[in-house]
Amino acid sequence: MSKQKLELTWIGKEKRPKLEPRILLEHPEKSYHAKHRVTDSDIFDNRLIFGDNLLALKALEQEFSGKVKCVFIDPPYNTGSAFTHYDDGLEHSIWLGLMRDRLELIKRLLAEDGSLWITIDDNEAHYLKVLCDEVFGRANFVSTVIWQKKYAPKSDSKYFSASHDFILVLAKNLDKFNLGRLPKTEKQTGRYTNRDSDPRGPWKASDVLRNEARDYAIFPVRLPSGREVLPPAGTSWRYTKEKFAELIADNRIWFGVDGDARPAYKRFLSEVTDTIPATTIWPYDEVGHNDESKKEMRSLFGENLFDTPKPERLLERILTLATTAGDLVLDSFSGSGTTGAVAHKMGRRWIMVELGEHCHTHIIPRLQKVIDGEDKGGISEAVGWQGGGGFRYYRLAPSLIINDRWGNPVVNPEYNAAMLAEALAKLEGFTYAPSETRWWQHGHSSERDFICVTTQNLSGEQLQALSDEVGPEQSLLVCCSAFRGVTATRASERWPNLTLKKIPRMVLARCEWGQDDYSLNVANLPMAQLPKAEPAATVDSSKKIKNKNAALANAAQGGLFGENE
Repeated sequence: MSKQKLELTWIGKEKRPKLEPRILLEHPEKSYHAKHRVTDSDIFDNRLIFGDNLLALKALEQEFSGKVKCVFIDPPYNTGSAFTHYDDGLEHSIWLGLMRDRLELIKRLLAEDGSLWITIDDNEAHYLKVLCDEVFGRANFVSTVIWQKKYAPKSDSKYFSASHDFILVLAKNLDKFNLGRLPKTEKQTGRYTNRDSDPRGPWKASDVLRNEARDYAIFPVRLPSGREVLPPAGTSWRYTKEKFAELIADNRIWFGVDGDARPAYKRFLSEVTDTIPATTIWPYDEVGHNDESKKEMRSLFGENLFDTPKPERLLERILTLATTAGDLVLDSFSGSGTTGAVAHKMGRRWIMVELGEHCHTHIIPRLQKVIDGEDKGGISEAVGWQGGGGFRYYRLAPSLIINDRWGNPVVNPEYNAAMLAEALAKLEGFTYAPSETRWWQHGHSSERDFICVTTQNLSGEQLQALSDEVGPEQSLLVCCSAFRGVTATRASERWPNLTLKKIPRMVLARCEWGQDDYSLNVANLPMAQLPKAEPAATVDSSKKIKNKNAALANAAQGGLFGENE
């Protein structure tokens, strides 16, 4: 009997998209870099990717698996009215499917000591928690943080006025995850004073009582005033009589200004760490609120506001706890670009993904101001930000395979030779790295295993010459339009160091081609229809003829790409 486990189920859970691993195309005209270095630690190779975030995560998988230290995402909360005409099950199912597919890729991108931070509200938080347990493993759940996003109640609320959002925190591997600490605030260090001018500096009074009675630690203590005190009933001193005497002699016990107060231990500021552990409740005065984030956006863009920005102080808190300088941060729901802006100011490397047009209207102008040192808001003053660094702008390449005018799958004519080589290298699991000296070496999977991509129709003579050049100690995957005078089986016998595959036949069944948007685009969903009664089965000779013709057409199409060879 197989071991059962608790898991969340939903309509269509078993359906998995066959994602095309797209290549990324840099558009230098939209990339942006500072005109000069501000510090030696300036980071220039950050990435802003425009495109569907599921396809973008897939595109990043080969290069960045196991390399991302922190992922922060602020996904759609699924609170709109777009599902008015649909069953509740469909609504949640679509959203859960969207999240599941992305969480699985995010997990693969995370480093072993990396972590995922997700902002969410009550509407989906509990479903999302169970889904995260399934993807990451329940043992890797770290905590749920409560962020106070509003400082005042909403007077027109029908029920409760929502004052908070949740932040779910998950580790890739909890045994290797290390949560950072927060620096002490001035308020916290201000509790340390020096009321007796002790040369060891500021101190804070701490209790010297234990909440249990231990006979050896119950004895009278003589105060400087001459009065003797005992620990209250049911308690005892934290120290033995001998240790207590040592502490008094060392001026580590405080008896009040007049020397008649109950004893207290002097804990010096110099003896404690300058950091504290984070709590699970983050008030707005520590990490900001929604109005603060809107003010930050207003200072950058005037009244052209983004709907739901996050305050920079919130991201600063997360990156302080989850990363150190130089670590890689990923946000695949970038919104207004707060994650990248904060990561940049804090000296972290970053990747952001956004499909909406605000990628160009908000994110790029915002990052340009950050890089030029013109963004004086948010955390700029706190971290001493002066500008510097840069980013590279990428778009997802179009789908590799499209249909021609007759409906036959062909290589997209937008692909040039370099793009085709890179795309097939990624599809076959090779690292794209064209050699400057070997025309046939477009990538490698090991030190001796290479790939060659060409649109030529290769003859036996050409293949022989290629085999001779590769040599017996290496292997080469040859992706070509066709090869003449030999079958793939015969070729493997004749040239054991070559593996021949035809383009595009070799990739037709690999992926969902031509799919550019995997987002939760509920506005384009069809209206729900009432089920109609099935008509009585009849034999339609015209349908028979059409089906026969379709079958013949499919067979012919298969032959075009060698499926029937």
